[in-house]
Amino acid sequence: MGYLKRKIDLFLEEWKQDSQRKPLVVKGPRQIGKTESVRNFGKKHYKNVVEINFVEEPKYKQIVADGYKTADLIKNISRIDPEKRFVEGETLVFFDELQEFPEIATALKFFEQDGRFDVICSGSLLGIHYGRIESNSVGYKTDYEMCSLDFEEFLWAKGYDGSFVEEMLAHMTQMRPFNEAELSVCNLLFLDFCILGGMPAVVREYIEKDTFEGSLAIQRQLLIDYEEDVRKYAAGMDQTRILNVFRQIPIQLAKDNRKFQISKVASGARFKDYRGCIEWLSDAGIVNTCYCMNYPELPLKGNFDETKYKLYFADSGLLVAMLDEEAQEDLRANRNLGVYKGALYENVVGEALVKSGYGLYYYKREDSTLEEDFFVRTTKDLVPVEVKATNGRSKSLRTLIESEKYEDIHYGIKLINGNIGYDGQIYTFPYFCTFLLKRYLRSSVL
Repeated sequence: MGYLKRKIDLFLEEWKQDSQRKPLVVKGPRQIGKTESVRNFGKKHYKNVVEINFVEEPKYKQIVADGYKTADLIKNISRIDPEKRFVEGETLVFFDELQEFPEIATALKFFEQDGRFDVICSGSLLGIHYGRIESNSVGYKTDYEMCSLDFEEFLWAKGYDGSFVEEMLAHMTQMRPFNEAELSVCNLLFLDFCILGGMPAVVREYIEKDTFEGSLAIQRQLLIDYEEDVRKYAAGMDQTRILNVFRQIPIQLAKDNRKFQISKVASGARFKDYRGCIEWLSDAGIVNTCYCMNYPELPLKGNFDETKYKLYFADSGLLVAMLDEEAQEDLRANRNLGVYKGALYENVVGEALVKSGYGLYYYKREDSTLEEDFFVRTTKDLVPVEVKATNGRSKSLRTLIESEKYEDIHYGIKLINGNIGYDGQIYTFPYFCTFLLKRYLRSSVL
């Protein structure tokens, strides 16, 4: 199977068209396809691609021996490998595994001022390293945050073109239910995506074999790799704490309220000791943090309690890989997504919202049963989003919409294992439509 088409492809094309383009830093978790996408782009658009991988070829860390000016770097790269060609206007310099050598970011300023070569850096920017890169190159670079495949990219990998997605969006904007055949096809595709997650290696294996065979082994290897990254890039004591938090996520998601409790991670554990661990996992792109709002109103930023949160995996495939054997069997053989009390549904929805560019927020009123899974916003409205395992009553959602206390809320969205519907300011969509919510809210006048 060839190259998997990704959303970064269009961004890279637009970056190349920009006459004022700055060096580009592509950041994101490990093994999500960053290197492959940059290589594919480089092959298409440049006569020469000078690729330097600081993990595989640590000798290239010596290229800054004479300073960070472009001429000095090129001279030193050419000394190490005379085969590397630098032709003005036709060369892409690609620094990969940036987290191994964040110091190279200092050179971006000089590349930008020099202007003869295009530069892209890429790496799994784990823990503290991105802070160093930021301070070394402020104002002289463009950032792009990449994730594992979302459902739309998965559909592309399966051979569906843009018209398939446009038709899904048309169903939503026109509130036109899917027919049985459409619903069946979309549900099956989405179930497969939920079980696999969006890691390119897992998706590629599944598409090549047209079966789940081997996918679990790859997912479990990814888990081992992530844990090794924690040991490699996290400092001292924090390693154990970060790993403890990481391993606790599936257990805590299986609870009815899903709220992550530090006290359950280790005996005597306190929030202030673990705060940095959660930030580390979030910065590394391994987890998505969903904060509890102080009150359901706009703005969202600053209106939350940083000590109350839920933790979801940034790629649902990691959650699936951490399930026990019985749940694995139930999920793969019976396609039962209800494992872990519906936690997988919530994780998948949270992942889709983040990949669409939303932050994650929930609300739980302490003195009542009022609770809402997620909130998104438009320019003027706060929109509660409820994830239902079954298409039952939505008491909290209705309260938020109908009560005069919540002035920013005028309608809500319910995601179910069912079809499109509308009932008293509640718009219902199948789970597989989650990745289109942002486009739907932009294009429809509710």
